[in-house]
Amino acid sequence: MVVTSSTCRTETVFDYSWMNVVVAYWNRYPNPSSTHVLTEDTILREVRDGKLYSRRLLSKTNPVPKWGARFYNNVPVKIVEDSVLDPVKKTFTTFTRNLGMKKIMKVDEIVIYSEQKDGKTLAVRRAYISSQVFGFSRAIRAFGIERFKANGNKASSGFNHVLRRMFPHSQLVAHPQPSIAIASSASELAGATVATTSSSSSVTHNSSGTLKSAAKVGYEFFKCHASKIAQLFSVRN
Repeated sequence: MVVTSSTCRTETVFDYSWMNVVVAYWNRYPNPSSTHVLTEDTILREVRDGKLYSRRLLSKTNPVPKWGARFYNNVPVKIVEDSVLDPVKKTFTTFTRNLGMKKIMKVDEIVIYSEQKDGKTLAVRRAYISSQVFGFSRAIRAFGIERFKANGNKASSGFNHVLRRMFPHSQLVAHPQPSIAIASSASELAGATVATTSSSSSVTHNSSGTLKSAAKVGYEFFKCHASKIAQLFSVRN
């Protein structure tokens, strides 16, 4: 069976330091834009080779269009999220994929959060959407792309809400703040993550030519090897 696919890429700049974005990431839910996220659970978390590896299980739901009701009901879908946090390169990469309804619509998504020269944080999101429904694959993939864009806007809005709430005086307007403390190891970041978890828009950005080239290479790899990415991001056990 030949399975066709569609891809989409978006960029968002958060006016906060990379450290703030990483810490706030684990506290994104709930927020006013995340009513479709029902549950989130951390399954595994460990520091390996100086990097923080995490795996979480989320339950989400989205309204189903009328034409989609013939294929599936509006029931929650489980999402598995693997992530790798590199405090040396100051990159935070997440890879999510749906566990249910994969024959109808399979969505693999990679988001890379990286520190920019002006102190802000760039988030590059890429989605790889496929469907095995004969005769409706194109319509389902088109719907998936539009849903990905809409959810991306909601996610950015909700994330900014959380950032403003957690760091009301840390927004970067024009220049990076020299007083911002950056953790020197994944262990410190893991500690900050646990502490903040227990205690509790988007704009287009022209990145450098080097970043674009690296992103293109990573995207092509992702497109050709989507089925293997889960293994690259998986944690032991």
